[in-house]
Amino acid sequence: MIDNGEESVKKRLLKFLVKDKIGIRKCLLSLFLQARNYTTCEVYDYLKKQGFEVNYRSVSSMVGQMHTRLGILHIYSKRRHRRYSLKEDHRNIIQTILTTSTYHYNYNY
Repeated sequence: MIDNGEESVKKRLLKFLVKDKIGIRKCLLSLFLQARNYTTCEVYDYLKKQGFEVNYRSVSSMVGQMHTRLGILHIYSKRRHRRYSLKEDHRNIIQTILTTSTYHYNYNY
């Protein structure tokens, strides 16, 4: 059963993904589902290797949005670089949304 907090996260995630025309946001969420933490630079390198035409600033913006607006990332400050990881309590919601092929069509906002 999904509580109000989880439902709120789910709605924000669906809204985030509806705007994903090329699959980059889905790819980014999939990356964070792996049990690691990443710097913005590592995320940028990963997306470039996946064939996305991105710049560092746009990647930084997406990661920041996932942290502040979606509230699904935890931030660690280590030395000079911030590291981001997925908050464990949101892992199942994200997995469910990404494996549901109709998330673009089932969300009304």
